[in-house]
Amino acid sequence: MIFDDFERFPPTAATVSSSLLLGICSLPETRFGSVIENAMVDSEGYASEEGGDRLSCIFNKAMVNVGAELAKVVPGRVSTEVDARLAYDTHGTIKKVHELLKLYEEVEVPQERLLFKIPATWQGIEASRLLEAEGIQTHVTFVYSFPQAAAAAQAGSSVIQIFVGRVRDWARNHSGDPEIESALARGEDPGLALATKAFNYIHKHGHKSKLMAAAIRNKQDLFSLLGIDYIIVPLKILESLKDSKTFPDDKYSFIRRLSPNTAQAYNFTAEELVKWDQATFASAIGPAAEELLAAGLEGYINQSKRVEAYLTKIWPPPNV
Repeated sequence: MIFDDFERFPPTAATVSSSLLLGICSLPETRFGSVIENAMVDSEGYASEEGGDRLSCIFNKAMVNVGAELAKVVPGRVSTEVDARLAYDTHGTIKKVHELLKLYEEVEVPQERLLFKIPATWQGIEASRLLEAEGIQTHVTFVYSFPQAAAAAQAGSSVIQIFVGRVRDWARNHSGDPEIESALARGEDPGLALATKAFNYIHKHGHKSKLMAAAIRNKQDLFSLLGIDYIIVPLKILESLKDSKTFPDDKYSFIRRLSPNTAQAYNFTAEELVKWDQATFASAIGPAAEELLAAGLEGYINQSKRVEAYLTKIWPPPNV
């Protein structure tokens, strides 16, 4: 969608990630094809004799170059992935965000147009809290449990991203997660139940965070979450919506299911309304969140390593 579907389905916001950089590397003729070469030439790391430092500088510059281009295309904010290898390092995450923000300032992308995407480990959520206190907007990702969502909301994270379909996928093949078991016992889809609960928590208790739903698998997911703050919808679902007709007896009607007003009626237990700290967080997130978070981090780290391998392969840049 990044490369050829802006006109058909104009996005309102965007994310720049190691995965996107890999896509650009494999499709150099796209509108973003020059950003890698420009990053290699323009970054401060070009003159560095230390390979690791040079690679980090070029990687940062490439991410920011893409983010700056996306900021010209979308009216909303651009979220930039923070190196997942720092997921358990609060101060390392903050340092990386400051480096990226400085590069965005150099290309005149205003801070209010930016989010920084941080994994929902306890250390990542703490980094989010400290960055938000500086006025830097954060986007907490890999949220697969209510404790993660609630802790991020208490930290003041600007955006909290829940992966609805991944929670459902885990529930189909595993058991033993109390939060998921409780949703299933109520006859609810665990992914949709988590998103609904997190939305209601945020809006009932006055947190500034906005909830984003991702890993949307079908139109039923989309209709069940109408009213959520943000939603990432796959291209195939957008196409099916565009081509479909709505009949009066449609099973799923276009009714807003989530709103700040309806959130007021949602009941939370005393255990769910605690002030989260590292100890209570670690003991409460459950096996689904632990496994899915670990898998997500592994995927991000592997993508980053592949980008670094590509940059190493093409160094030094030609004609310089």
